[in-house]
Amino acid sequence: MLSTIAVATDGSATAQRAVDAAFDLARRYDAAVVILTAYVADRAAEASWASASATHAERVLADAEDAAEAQGLRHSSAMLQGDPGEVIVTLAERHAADLLVVGSVGMQRRVLGSVPNTVTHKAPCSVFVVKTD
Repeated sequence: MLSTIAVATDGSATAQRAVDAAFDLARRYDAAVVILTAYVADRAAEASWASASATHAERVLADAEDAAEAQGLRHSSAMLQGDPGEVIVTLAERHAADLLVVGSVGMQRRVLGSVPNTVTHKAPCSVFVVKTD
């Protein structure tokens, strides 16, 4: 049974496909949705760049929450600073997600590896990878 579905987004068009799929599953299973995102603040970067990253993440979550609200879904959101794959896994665990939905591309990293790869290997729950390319 699915009671909590977590979905990761970075606000991109490809990530939106994952959000749409998660919302569809939430309606089908009458589950709550937890919308997750990460932001990266490089300590060597200027303070304005770091705050812009957090501000962008907040905007991404607000937009997704507005969409969930419009569809009548029970929802919440969460964000953390750090590596996107690790953050998504951590937040899914904190919110006791039964299913974690991610897109197959997007959420670009600054280091080698992919977010979907990290998530599928480390998630504390089942993972649904939405084909987005």
